Amino acid sequence: MEIRLGSQVRDAREAEGTVIIIDVFRAFTTAAIAFDRGVREIILVAEAEDALVLHRRGVGDLLMGEVGGERPDGFDFGNSPFEVSQAELDGKTLVQSTRAGTVGVAAAAKADTIYLGSFVVAQATVDAILKDNPSLVTIIAMGDQGIVRSDEDEHCGIYLRNLLEGRHPDPDALRSLIMQGGATQKFFDDTQPQYHPKDVELALQVNKYPFAMKVTREDGQLVARKV
Repeated sequence: MEIRLGSQVRDAREAEGTVIIIDVFRAFTTAAIAFDRGVREIILVAEAEDALVLHRRGVGDLLMGEVGGERPDGFDFGNSPFEVSQAELDGKTLVQSTRAGTVGVAAAAKADTIYLGSFVVAQATVDAILKDNPSLVTIIAMGDQGIVRSDEDEHCGIYLRNLLEGRHPDPDALRSLIMQGGATQKFFDDTQPQYHPKDVELALQVNKYPFAMKVTREDGQLVARKV
């Protein structure tokens, strides 16, 4: 199995084989929590306006996402794992749009298969991929807004590569490194209330969930379900 590592939207566009799109802070931690809360499927959309249009056409029960870290007008939820962890979502279909994670999924047009990546589903994602035994796995760390590298996504990418290759790094060491990263500090900044401190705690619960999140293309839409 060949494993390639990449970053940001530019590399997502070129990603081939089985592709993992990583967004730890916060899209694909939030998605995992939504699935744990009973969500049936998540429709992934690059642009918030397109998500609103889909919803007006009757697609999805609720809108979830962010622009600039904040909940867009007309959305039911922002991009906060903590917020979604408090919601009743059993049987719902969500439409999700963020500035990094869902943009990366939409950009990965060359991928054969796409998984949503974050620490909370890391081992389950690797298990699902190893079961399929693809010849090529491409791991994309989306970073901040999909254009700037971020510690948490880069570390998650390396962690996933290690798991795929049979190594098991210390999760506590990972958490320590990420907590010192620049992207983490905004969650403890009182002037940025859209970033809840609990979001970090939830995002760094390594291997918490026993499912992966696999994306399929259906009638022109990108649909994630837990597997």
